[in-house]
Amino acid sequence: MDQGTLQGIGTILAITAFLGVCWWAFSSHKKKDFEEAAQLPFSDEQESPQNKDK
Repeated sequence: MDQGTLQGIGTILAITAFLGVCWWAFSSHKKKDFEEAAQLPFSDEQESPQNKDK
C-alpha cells in the first residue's frame, strides 16, 4: 500500500463517520430529546443554597 491508498481509506472513513453523525443527529427518533434539551435554558432554576443568603 502506498501513501495515496492510505489517504483514500482515511478519507472514506472520515466521510462515513461524518454521515453517521449527521444521520444520528437528524433522525426522527431523537427529535423529542433534542427539543427537550433546547428548552433547558428557559426552564425555571431552583435557587441554590448560596443564593438564598443574599
